[in-house]
Amino acid sequence: MTTFRDKVVWVTGSSSGIGEEICRQLAQQGAKLILSARSIDKLEEIKSELPHNDSHTVLQLDLNENQGYAELAERVIEKYGRIDYLFNSGGVSQRSEVSSTSMDVDRKIMEINYFGNIALTKAVLPVMQKQRSGHIIVTSSIAGKFGFYLRSAYSASKHALHGFYESLLLEEAKNNIYVTIACPGKINTPISKSALKGDGSAHGEMDHNQETGMSVEECVKQLISATVKRKKEVLIGNKEIKAVTLKRFFPRLFWKVIKNQKPT
Repeated sequence: MTTFRDKVVWVTGSSSGIGEEICRQLAQQGAKLILSARSIDKLEEIKSELPHNDSHTVLQLDLNENQGYAELAERVIEKYGRIDYLFNSGGVSQRSEVSSTSMDVDRKIMEINYFGNIALTKAVLPVMQKQRSGHIIVTSSIAGKFGFYLRSAYSASKHALHGFYESLLLEEAKNNIYVTIACPGKINTPISKSALKGDGSAHGEMDHNQETGMSVEECVKQLISATVKRKKEVLIGNKEIKAVTLKRFFPRLFWKVIKNQKPT
C-alpha cells in the first residue's frame, strides 16, 4: 500500500492503544508522523522504535487543556509544509453510573473527547482548506451509536462527535476534504485502565470486554482500509457491532438484548 508514503499524518493519542498502533502501521507504510499525547517520554520511546524515525516529530498535546493548537499546527507547517491526514484518536473512557458521577467528571470527559478533539480539527482545517485537500479521521465508538451501562458521559461525548463531523464532511466536500468516523467496539487496548470513575479517579482495571476484544492490530488495519476507501463511517469489532444494525431495524429486540450485556 502506497497511499501514505511521504504523507504528513498527525495522530493524537499516540502514546497507547489505537493511536499508537496507527503510528506503527503508517510508519511501516512510509508516512511522516506527528505523534501527539501528554507523555513526551512515552512518545519519544515510540518514535525511536519506528522506521525512518528521523522523519517523525513529537508534539506534546493535552486534550483537556485545548489551547495553542493553532501554534502547534504552524510548527507542523514550518517543518513539513502541509498536513495530509489528521487522526483524532485521543480520548478517555468512563466506568460510573449517572447517579454517582460528578458534574466535574461529566465536563472533563466532554472537554477531552469533544472540545479537545474538535479544537485540533479547527486548527488544522485552515491548512487543509488552503491546500484544498486533506482527510480527518475521528475515533468515535459504538457507544456513539447508542448508550450503555457506565458510559453516560462517554457515550454523550461520542454522540456529539458524530453530529459535528457529519456536518463537517458535508461542508468541506467542496474543498476536497474527507472525513471518516470510526466506531470501534470491544478492542484489546488499555482504555479501561484509565477510564474515569464517578469521583474522577482511574478505573485502574483491564476489563474482560477489552481483554477478549479484537486485537488492536486488526482494528487499526480495518481503520486504515476504511480511510483509504474514504468511507464516511466504519464499524470495527466482532459480534458486538451487530447491535448498531439491530437498534436501527429491530429496536424492540435491541433493548431486550442490550440490557443483558455486561458493562465491563
